[in-house]
Amino acid sequence: MIQINSLVKEYSGVVVLNIPELTISQGESFGLVGNNGAGKTTLFRLILDLTAPFTGEVLIDGITVERHEMWKNITSSFLDESFLIDFYTPEEYFYFVGKLYDRTTEEIDEFLLGMEEIFNGEIMGKKKLIREYSKGNQKKIGIASALLGRPKILILDEPFTALDPTSQIRLKKLLKEYHQKENMTMLISSHDLNHITDVCNRIVILEKGSIVRDIEAAGNSGELLKELESYFNV
Repeated sequence: MIQINSLVKEYSGVVVLNIPELTISQGESFGLVGNNGAGKTTLFRLILDLTAPFTGEVLIDGITVERHEMWKNITSSFLDESFLIDFYTPEEYFYFVGKLYDRTTEEIDEFLLGMEEIFNGEIMGKKKLIREYSKGNQKKIGIASALLGRPKILILDEPFTALDPTSQIRLKKLLKEYHQKENMTMLISSHDLNHITDVCNRIVILEKGSIVRDIEAAGNSGELLKELESYFNV
């Protein structure tokens, strides 16, 4: 599904990411962890063709992301609030995004009904622009819009930050349901080891732009969490 080859990113002559090879298969729940500056967001931005590599390439379904558009039809993401159109209301934004994915009004309405638990009565019908919402509610809007297209690949950067505990639990449940129902490939970064081991069966640890661990623990989140805690407990 996603293949990375000899991927290097530099800023002002300093290498911030160096991944010789990485493969993420169809249907994987893939977590990315690391301390600040490890290169997590940079990797996601390279996968999404939001920044150009110094050398190397990223392929999605065998298509190089730099030179093609077809992979965008199966890929959705939410990295930060810059992905939103903040002068829209949530309703305007969801219908705009839905139409981009060729969803009918009825399909969009049905999808939004399914988001009621995560929205918790705080998003729809408030007659507010997106920029007037809290960071946590903006994140809910962004994640929902990414799911609206029923993507084969979903990429989320720090989805649990700024959410209250109830919303974090509901989001984990939602992501696991979509992953299973759609056989969706999920790429999620997080500083919270408990959350990411709850939703991901494979975890890659980045340190100073390089992969230092690649851990798989299908169905055993407890063991996965212990290994991560052992690594970072230095």
